[in-house]
Amino acid sequence: MKHSEFLLSALEYLSVFFIFTIGSLLILIIVVYAIDRIQTKHAIRRNYPVIGHFRYWFEHLGTFFRQYFFTMDREELPFNRAERSWVYRAAKNISNTVPFGSTRDLKPEGTVLFVNCAFPTLGQDAAEPTPKVIGENCKYPYVTSSIFNISGMSYGALSKPAVISLSHGARKAGAWMNTGEGGVSPYHLEGGADLVFQIGTAKYGVRDAEGKLSDEKLKELAAIDNIKMFEIKLSQGAKPGKGGILPAEKVSPEIAEIRGIPVHEASISPNRHPEIKCNDDLLDMIHHIREVTGKPVGFKVVIGDNDWINELCRRINERGSDYAPDFITLDSADGGTGAAPMSLIDYVGLPIQESLPILVNCLIRHKLRQRIKVIASGKMIHPATVAWALCTGADFTVSARGFMFALGCIQALQCDKNTCPTGITTHNKKLQRGLVSTQKSWRVTHYIENMVYEVGVIGHSCGIRTPAEFTRKHARIVQHNGKSVSLETLYADQL
Repeated sequence: MKHSEFLLSALEYLSVFFIFTIGSLLILIIVVYAIDRIQTKHAIRRNYPVIGHFRYWFEHLGTFFRQYFFTMDREELPFNRAERSWVYRAAKNISNTVPFGSTRDLKPEGTVLFVNCAFPTLGQDAAEPTPKVIGENCKYPYVTSSIFNISGMSYGALSKPAVISLSHGARKAGAWMNTGEGGVSPYHLEGGADLVFQIGTAKYGVRDAEGKLSDEKLKELAAIDNIKMFEIKLSQGAKPGKGGILPAEKVSPEIAEIRGIPVHEASISPNRHPEIKCNDDLLDMIHHIREVTGKPVGFKVVIGDNDWINELCRRINERGSDYAPDFITLDSADGGTGAAPMSLIDYVGLPIQESLPILVNCLIRHKLRQRIKVIASGKMIHPATVAWALCTGADFTVSARGFMFALGCIQALQCDKNTCPTGITTHNKKLQRGLVSTQKSWRVTHYIENMVYEVGVIGHSCGIRTPAEFTRKHARIVQHNGKSVSLETLYADQL
């Protein structure tokens, strides 16, 4: 065939293909037009057939693109671009020095400011975070100086490379890692980090054949040296009063074995521990688990009822310190990585800014502050929030979403769909391939180290040597009149 004949034949084929494509497209448009005009559910599609579909497409794309193109640095919730940028840079160990002044509005009510002194602490006079003992009366107390740690995120909700990265990263930074309610996996143990085993309402990992708490399983876990503490989860920030949700597509044979549940069936945890109906039941469980394991035991909670925490402290003092929790992890109503109904995410529970002072003040009034350590959780992704929590009275802080950002989370909002594009919350092997644990673990380490460093920078500006020296006089909160008041003054009437 001559060259000209080949070109002519190719053009004929292209013409036929083009005509077929255009014809198919026209038929499709006609069909969609007819369906839109006939249907009665959507007014936009009925009035604007075919083009009405673009509304939903743009609405969907806006969820992902507004964070890059359309919002200012301080506009977004739950985390704005400036906050995310700090985490990304800290995780990559890139300087977080910025030029030309702050973009943060310092005037709104509730704004936190730190009280710098005339003679700040010199670098050579600074000290490392002070070690603290959790569970002094336990057979195996836990001693740690890590002020910033990894909050509960289960294997199953997170992928294998994500858990491995967090475990290795935490170990290299000297921080602890909470297992989340999904039980301890080989990947939690692989990195060698200190672990807090979380006991959720479904008792994953510590349940017997009937789903009840198993002493034998507790003893097996307590024998693992890496597991330093046990945490009973009463509630979490994203969904106080609602149990965890693990979609069926994430319940692989391995995850089912770790949790003790059926394979490929959605796992819905109860909205509370069936055997905990009152404060005495809670204290009984704490005492029992500590007796069985010999290790510190506490609980995680979102506070909504001020009277409840007072009653709990009263019962602790009546029953004796042997029944007291060794720590309380306080989660915020605006915290939580878990998927949950919007009504719970938006309207239930108190934010950490209100509940942390309530908890600490209550422990002080009941003379339990030294006995019970306080761990603050909920949007603790930035040095200022961690420093504020320490000033308010927390002993330690933990974060979940901050570490997701450190791993590379781009807020694609696919956490519950097994389609996470960064490999963090998916069990799709092809998507997991993008998360290389040997690289990401260092980002976790850098994030922790830079967090501790910048909390120290704030402390040095306030004239203290170590974060353990933060007190309420070192932070102020702007009031409705535009003037700030110290935390010490603001909460004095609650003591």
